[in-house]
Amino acid sequence: MAHVIDELIPPAPPPPDVAKRWNAASISGYLFLALWFLAAVALAAWLIGGWSNERVALYGPKYLSGLLTTIELVATCIVLGAIISIPVAFGRMSNNPVFSTLAYAYVYFFRGTPLIAQLFLIYYGFGSFRDQLDAVGLWVIFRDAWNCAVFAFSLNTAAYQAEILRGAIQSVPRGQFEGAASLGLGRVITMRKVIMPQAMIVALRPYGNEIILMIKASAIVSIVTVFDLMGETRRAYSRTFDFQTYIWAAIFYLLIVEALRNIWVVLENRLTRHLKR
Repeated sequence: MAHVIDELIPPAPPPPDVAKRWNAASISGYLFLALWFLAAVALAAWLIGGWSNERVALYGPKYLSGLLTTIELVATCIVLGAIISIPVAFGRMSNNPVFSTLAYAYVYFFRGTPLIAQLFLIYYGFGSFRDQLDAVGLWVIFRDAWNCAVFAFSLNTAAYQAEILRGAIQSVPRGQFEGAASLGLGRVITMRKVIMPQAMIVALRPYGNEIILMIKASAIVSIVTVFDLMGETRRAYSRTFDFQTYIWAAIFYLLIVEALRNIWVVLENRLTRHLKR
C-alpha cells in the first residue's frame, strides 16, 4: 500500500541552486553600486571642472548666509510648533467634544492641505486685510515675509507634531497610569515623570523625520522673498545661469540632513541605552 501511495505522489522538485542565486544577486548588487560610484565620480568631475574662484568668492558668503537662514527658520518653527502641538495633542485626546472637534479640525486642515497653499494663504491672504490688521496692530508683524513664513510653518508642523505626541502618549500601556494613581501621584506629575519619558522614546524617531521634512520643505519660502538657502541659489542662478548653483544647494541640504541624522542616532542611543542592557 505504501508503495502505491509513493507512486501516486509526484516527486518533489529539486531544490534551487542557492549558490547560483546568491552569486547572481551579488553580481547585480555590485553592478548597481558601481553605477552609483561612476555617477558620483562624473558629478564630482563636472563640479571640479566648472569651479570658479570668482563665483565662490562672490556667492559663497551668500550661500552660507542662506544656510544660516534656513537653519534659523527650521529651528524656530520646530520649537514654536512643539509648543503649539501640546494643547492640540491633549485636545485630540480630550473627552470634551468641543476641544476634540476643534483639535481634529486643526490637524485635518493643516495635514490635508499643501504647505505652499498655507503659506500663500497667510502671505497673500493677510495682505487683503491690511486695514483690519493695522487697526489691531498686527500688520507690523504680517507685512514681513519672514514672520508669515514662521507663522505658516509653525502651524503646519504643530499639526504633525501633535499627532506624533498623541500617538506616543497613547502607546504607553494603561497600567502605567494605574500604577502611578496607586502611588498617589497627581495627573500632572504622572504625565511629566512617568508617561512623557516613555512617550518621548517612541516619538523620538518620528520627530526626527518631521524635522528632516521641514528642512526640505523650507525651500518654498524663497517664493515669498525670504532669502534662505534656496533663495540665494535662485538669485545666484539668475545672475550666472550656471546649473551648478542648484547642485551645490542640493549638497548643502544633504549635509544638513546627514548631520541631523547622526545627531538623532546619538540622541536615540543615549535615551534608549537602558533598554539595550
